Amino acid sequence: MSRTSFFYRNSLSIVLITLMIISLVGQFFTGWQTENKELIENGEQALKLNEYICSGHFIQATFENWESEFLQMMLYVLLTISLRQKGSSESKSMEGKEDVDKEPVAHPKAPWSVKKGGLWLKIYKHSLSLAFAILFLISFILHFYGSLKDFNSEQLMKNKLPVTAGQYISESRFWFESFQNWQSEFLAVASIVILSIWLREKGSPESKPESKPVDMPHDETP
Repeated sequence: MSRTSFFYRNSLSIVLITLMIISLVGQFFTGWQTENKELIENGEQALKLNEYICSGHFIQATFENWESEFLQMMLYVLLTISLRQKGSSESKSMEGKEDVDKEPVAHPKAPWSVKKGGLWLKIYKHSLSLAFAILFLISFILHFYGSLKDFNSEQLMKNKLPVTAGQYISESRFWFESFQNWQSEFLAVASIVILSIWLREKGSPESKPESKPVDMPHDETP
């Protein structure tokens, strides 16, 4: 494969997005079958594909996971600014400032917002964490909407009254769905931060990124 080809230059994002789409499609069809099985067992009519995609069951399951991912990435970006982990490839060095700490300087090839300066530059300097925060908020709202819709569908099947959004926000079910995902994401990040102190993966930037990463001492932070 040519190193100038589009796929080579974007292969990491292409593969990851493809895997996400395959998994999402798998989730959709297995979720559709699971939901319909439960509906039929309760004497309800099965959902068509176009009905299931708008159902609380699908919306809740999808955005419950996306919400935790964006929360994880937002906090990780912010926490790695000032916090350190000795020996981890995920941490900045123990002493001194790094290139990422330097104030941006306008030059001919700099992004438009850097050359513009002012408010645009202030926003751009924190645009990564802001983007993750917005994505988290959107996913959180959609997770809540889907969870509420799914809960009320179950209420109706049990011949009970549906609840309002104000009532449901204090329901343990919604927060259980969130916390069970949040804790797994924080564990995953903590795992790579801690395991990268002692373990290596030759050729991976997530391992010690030096000329001889496998030989690097455990207590040295790149």
